Amino acid sequence: MGQENKSDDKTEMTGGQALINSLYEEGVRVIFGLPGVQMYHAVIPVLDYPDMKFITTRHEQATTYMADGYSRASGDIGVSMVVPGPGLQNASAGITNAYSASAQVLVIAGQINRDKISKDVGMLHEINDQIDIIKPITKWQSRVLDADKIQDAVKECFYHLRTGRPRPVEIEIPPETLSDLAEVGSYIPEELPIPSIDGSSIEEAAGLLVSSVSPVIWAGGGVNLSDASRELISLAEYLQIPVLTTAEGKGSISDKHYLSLGTPQGRSTGESKDELRDFFNKCDVILAVGTRFNTANPSDSQKVIQIDIDQEEIGRNNDNTVGIVGDAKRGLEQLLFAVRSMTEARASRKEELEKIVFSRNNNPKTRVEPQASFVEALREGIPEDGIVVTDMTIMAYYARAHFPTYHPRSYFTSSYTGNLGSGYPTALGVKVAKPDKPVISVSGDGGFLFNSQELSTAVQFGINVVAVVFNDGAYGNVKRDMKNLFDNKSLGVELVNPDFMKLADAYGVVGMRADTPDGLKQCLQEAISMEKPVLIEVPIGEMPSPF
Repeated sequence: MGQENKSDDKTEMTGGQALINSLYEEGVRVIFGLPGVQMYHAVIPVLDYPDMKFITTRHEQATTYMADGYSRASGDIGVSMVVPGPGLQNASAGITNAYSASAQVLVIAGQINRDKISKDVGMLHEINDQIDIIKPITKWQSRVLDADKIQDAVKECFYHLRTGRPRPVEIEIPPETLSDLAEVGSYIPEELPIPSIDGSSIEEAAGLLVSSVSPVIWAGGGVNLSDASRELISLAEYLQIPVLTTAEGKGSISDKHYLSLGTPQGRSTGESKDELRDFFNKCDVILAVGTRFNTANPSDSQKVIQIDIDQEEIGRNNDNTVGIVGDAKRGLEQLLFAVRSMTEARASRKEELEKIVFSRNNNPKTRVEPQASFVEALREGIPEDGIVVTDMTIMAYYARAHFPTYHPRSYFTSSYTGNLGSGYPTALGVKVAKPDKPVISVSGDGGFLFNSQELSTAVQFGINVVAVVFNDGAYGNVKRDMKNLFDNKSLGVELVNPDFMKLADAYGVVGMRADTPDGLKQCLQEAISMEKPVLIEVPIGEMPSPF
């Protein structure tokens, strides 16, 4: 791994060796990548670390989707490595997904030769101003030109990854920088400061909650990302505040808990058939935690308390806001402490809230078939601690609001960017992070075929994800919308699909077909017990709107 230079306690390494050593010392044990000529000197040093994995994908897009899934499931850093130019551009879909989901993803990209950068000479994979391509979807970016600067660049990456709002960062490194020798010292990760929270905002928020007649908590993905489930539940129980979650916030409170009302259905201004919207509209104080709060649509008469680590998100979608800038875990912890000093614990609202949930779950206006039956089959076929990753598909749209979730970090979506095709590769990254948990991806036929080649990755590396593909032979949601809008006309939505069972066989995964909800339940139970990559096709017809 380099030759010791005992005269000055430094070690001579190539830039690539310094890069991998730095990542290793930061705790990285998995890299999702696709090797290419500019990156050889970054890939080969991985061999010096037997407990570090390099998982090769079949498309650069999957490297960042997998890194995203790994990060969100583990709470740690997901690392992607790609070649420059088209490699980074291919990976940008997954970077966008990670950006919207606030995932800690480090993207390591190659560059062309140092002396040719930005000269437009026609080098392999050359794109002028490459770094500008990903500036809008990364928190921080840097180009490293000298081998002895790589350690500092990695430290800067991890500083941005582990402080403030978690979002992707990127470094790009030319091939000579990776192959050059440099004398570097030992890599020592930096201890990061714990930011403080303004006490006056905590006191003001606590006073509002204590004096509120009908408060509600709106829990977003930030609760799961900061591991703040315990703090959320403690505050909710103390004041008997019911909890609504976003799709990303699902699992932050178990849907078996009587204070969990679930996830509201779709976007609404209060006219929705979903009873949860009516309940929300009657609340006087809303505690929004770790969420942009862009789908809640509070009225001017409702007071909002917003806890978010990103100051720019405070009040972004609602002017009438008391802001608490800080991590959800510490913000909720301090808020509970302040509340306890102001009032006694409130009497249980269990009976009242259970009636609301029962009414909503049994309301024929809320239940949409056949989605409801299939989502129930998904829930019954998967263990309570199983993890579900949903793509952009009709079934998943319904599942966001109606799939019961019992644990943090056990339900994942593509967040607000809505990346079609993200589900399966993201699920592979989740499974790498959580190899002992059943991981299920839910896709439509159109979305699944964006990245179906990653079945090969699953087989090669033993990543035992169960892929459920609802097959209607179309971009079904788009088809229905077009027909409703344009007098039963549609265009560009019909698909010619492969035989999914033959596709499964070709890749060496187990293929199953389920024609009914009960069949899906049975297939899921069998597939999970196999501990192999499995593809379950569910043929369906045209479906009604899930919203």
